[in-house]
Amino acid sequence: MNTFTHGWGMGLGWLIPIVIFIVLVYLLQDKKKEPSDAQDILDKRYANGGIDTKEYNEKSAQLRDQALKG
Repeated sequence: MNTFTHGWGMGLGWLIPIVIFIVLVYLLQDKKKEPSDAQDILDKRYANGGIDTKEYNEKSAQLRDQALKG
């Protein structure tokens, strides 16, 4: 007696392709969420009022200098 054509095999036959599809989608997702670079963080802090214009300009210039050196 073939178990894939009777009982559980027949009832769950549609489930296997769905599970395979879900696993493939999960594995193919880009798991790397790149952290924001320093300039983006600085821009957000300035936009939210966390730092003033003078501090923003100073830190932004420091970041540019580091980028040119590195």
